[in-house]
Amino acid sequence: MPSTLLRQQLFKRVRSVVVKVGTALLTGPDGQLDRRRIASIARQIATLHARGIRVTLVSSGAVGSGIGLTGQPRRPRSVPLLQATAAIGQPALMTLYARTLNRFGLHAGQILVTRKDFEERTRYVNISNTIAALHRLKAIPIINENDTIAVDELDRFADNDTISALVTNLLRADLLILLTVVDGLLDASGQLIDLVTRVDGQVRAFARSDKSALGSGGMVTKLGAAKMVTDAGEPVIIASGRRPNVLLKLFEGQRIGTLFAPSDRKLSARQRWIGAAVRPAGQIVVDAGAAQAIRSGGKSLLASGIRLVSGTFPRGTIVRIVTADGVPIAHGVSNYSSAELDKIKGLRSSQFAEVLGSRPYDEAVHRDNLVLIE
Repeated sequence: MPSTLLRQQLFKRVRSVVVKVGTALLTGPDGQLDRRRIASIARQIATLHARGIRVTLVSSGAVGSGIGLTGQPRRPRSVPLLQATAAIGQPALMTLYARTLNRFGLHAGQILVTRKDFEERTRYVNISNTIAALHRLKAIPIINENDTIAVDELDRFADNDTISALVTNLLRADLLILLTVVDGLLDASGQLIDLVTRVDGQVRAFARSDKSALGSGGMVTKLGAAKMVTDAGEPVIIASGRRPNVLLKLFEGQRIGTLFAPSDRKLSARQRWIGAAVRPAGQIVVDAGAAQAIRSGGKSLLASGIRLVSGTFPRGTIVRIVTADGVPIAHGVSNYSSAELDKIKGLRSSQFAEVLGSRPYDEAVHRDNLVLIE
């Protein structure tokens, strides 16, 4: 299908969109916030809202804003200084959004998140409820990482591109738009790639490893976000936020940026949480028969197909399932702890009671709690 026709079809059915803007887009060469650009983005969002489209914004810029306000020459390297810089910059950033949105009768609703907010199921669901409530109150949810309290790698995201993908999957939004300072994904000769049907190794090879001096992302993380969302069944666009009225032009179906086509399968909200939101606590290595049954037959994982269990985890934990060669197959919720799986691996379910003293489940991971990793 031609890209223009595909774009028109996709945008015609969009009723909920997540828009992500990066630090480099929101700041000028001097490190100060670009007030005109922020106002333009807010105005476009207000226009889409007036058309009945629910827009959720994921906005970087707190650290960049703080750097500009405090006159620091570069992004801080120490955690306390980075957090202090974000604490100074975040209110200024939100104020700029709020001023423009207020002119259109809208509020700016700030939501600051950490990694654990997405990994703990109750907090994950509450983010969705809060966003829905903000939309009902005529507010635009504006999400950013909580840089002021995220201390270590267990709390932190690598970038807001990942957050935007997780939010898109959380809301089951119809589209993710990643606005950046480049036209989209460029090929080896520097030409814009109009359409990507699958984020594979060849596509990833086009990503450049550089990133802005003030930001934390880059094309590599944007491709990771695109894969997460398209694998769940929704489209993604990477485009330049420097293009005037880029959001409105995209919704007109104009061929701007790179379109990443969605997978044919559309995952449920729970499947998206299992497959992408939670980092697996352990790993299960399976034999060729089990791998084939999961990949092609949609079968549950039986203990008889397990060869090795890595990590320490309790029952009900999300684990990664891989082949003997280490190729990921799926994520799933384990019915047994790592210690129990280690005892029953290679056994038939009829033997569980003899080894464990009970047999609560026949499957190590039930097919309803398995999400294939493509």
